[in-house]
Amino acid sequence: MRMIGKAGKAAAIAAIAALAMTACGRAEPGTTSTTGAGGFEQNSSIGVALPQKTSENWVLAEKLFNDGLSGAGFKPDVQFANGGVSEQQNQISAMITKGAKVIIVGAIDGAQLGTQLKQAKDSGATIIAYDRLLLNTENVDYYVAYDNFKVGVLQGQALLDGMKAKKPTGPYNVELFAGSPDDANAKVFFDGAMSILKPKIDDGTLKVVSGQTTFEQAVTQGWKAENAQRRADTLLTGSYGTAALDGVLSPNDTLARAVLTSVKAAGKPLPIITGQDSEVESVKSILAGEQYSTINKDTRKLVEHAIVMVKDLQAGKTPEINDDKSYNNTVKTVPAFLLPPVIVTAANVKTAYVDDPVLGPLTK
Repeated sequence: MRMIGKAGKAAAIAAIAALAMTACGRAEPGTTSTTGAGGFEQNSSIGVALPQKTSENWVLAEKLFNDGLSGAGFKPDVQFANGGVSEQQNQISAMITKGAKVIIVGAIDGAQLGTQLKQAKDSGATIIAYDRLLLNTENVDYYVAYDNFKVGVLQGQALLDGMKAKKPTGPYNVELFAGSPDDANAKVFFDGAMSILKPKIDDGTLKVVSGQTTFEQAVTQGWKAENAQRRADTLLTGSYGTAALDGVLSPNDTLARAVLTSVKAAGKPLPIITGQDSEVESVKSILAGEQYSTINKDTRKLVEHAIVMVKDLQAGKTPEINDDKSYNNTVKTVPAFLLPPVIVTAANVKTAYVDDPVLGPLTK
């Protein structure tokens, strides 16, 4: 069971608005959910509850949802909960009061919204979990995300591939970093990576010098760069006096850059390090030969499909799903539409973003 995260961006926003005007752009056809909807007025309010602005993809999502939903004829109510869980709870309650027909939730903590989600369902709203699964509740209808377990698998394999390319034979000294424990995706990323890495730890190919191999030991509260850098400082001081650090599993780009900052400050050679989200500075870092990899999870496509789901619901249609088995939130298996993540390294960085209006010019 999986439990499941400028000016140049104007073109991206315009593109998503245009895409949202149609029902096209769906990825591979899949199975069909049995959860239906009766339809509603096209100019209805649509709530979008987002977490803190901790990475570029969330900031972009806010603008894409506002423009895309408006372009499709809806009234968007897009809110960030920079003040924490209680603020997000209040924002969802306000969306219900305003009569939102659909509430799209990118949760700070997917296990702490049960009361608000029940209120939303009682009001007749449809709930779509966006990027992060909503946990411990029956009051969630759909989940739209990139395949987060696959993200971890790609990260784990990239770490092995990068170290082998740099040093053909092991053993390799590595350290493991994970995301925030209140984000349902963080454990899924970690479990996906460990499905690749744990056998290599067990057979001695990989050595976690600090001994910190569990998710609980590897977490980074709040996905904050300063927390990752502080832990990296401690690990380097305590475990790598004379030992080389060959590789680091990092769950996203922000934390990868924080770890690299720590390594540079310690005067150590840079390790192979993974990431996720294709942040501008990390794409530059890959081009410069520092960060080894990232994951391309095009936010435009994710927002686009969330809006396609809203359009289907408004028309009284059943939204398309392609996974009805993998994402059990402890109460129900949530019908999901999963998009495929793409690994990006120096080998494909110049072609991976050809259609991206922000990242494409960086790689030319």
